[in-house]
Amino acid sequence: MDKEKLTKAEIIKDIYEAMDPERGRLNRDDIHHVLDLFFEEIKNGLVEGRTIELRNLGTFEVRTRKGKEKARNPKTGETVSTDDHKVAYFRPGQELKKMLWDLKD
Repeated sequence: MDKEKLTKAEIIKDIYEAMDPERGRLNRDDIHHVLDLFFEEIKNGLVEGRTIELRNLGTFEVRTRKGKEKARNPKTGETVSTDDHKVAYFRPGQELKKMLWDLKD
């Protein structure tokens, strides 16, 4: 499986190229703006403690990760303690799970 990154710029380019020019096409700046707004909505929803469900893709939610009394700082090797904290969690939907399951290496 290819380990290349897919960047926001590539997503914008792919969306632009996938649009039908006969039906009207947004310019790349407009697509960039819509994508930024979309990401902001997801981030704001998570910060507000909301679950974000995107059909056929998956669900983003906030979970609480328990703190540890004996954690290790990987840079220094020093033993530190951590408090409980919130993390963003993604749970793939059935369609995405099936697509990934069916991938061949």
